[in-house]
Amino acid sequence: MSAPEVIMVISNLPDRATAERIADALVTEGVAACVNILAGCTSVYRWEGKLNHTDEVPLLIKTTRAAYPRLEAALRKLHPYELPELIAVPVTAGLPEYLDWVAQETISKKEK
Repeated sequence: MSAPEVIMVISNLPDRATAERIADALVTEGVAACVNILAGCTSVYRWEGKLNHTDEVPLLIKTTRAAYPRLEAALRKLHPYELPELIAVPVTAGLPEYLDWVAQETISKKEK
């Protein structure tokens, strides 16, 4: 059996309460094995021609490439931003047992 293709998805939320609500939903729905809610940060970006400095709460979401479409759909539905940050980064190495756990936690009900 080949190793699961684990990815880490990065997103930002406007506040901790929203971050916790979305993290709970992602894990409960089985589209993420684990979500780290990081300390707040300031994001600097241009949106609609205007420079913005916005306080945000970053999320590090562990899932698999196979579960990513379901994760993306859930985040699009739950995220309050018009255009949410949603970046997937491949995990190129890791503790095999942890990677297997991520894969098991994110298998869709159809696959079980």
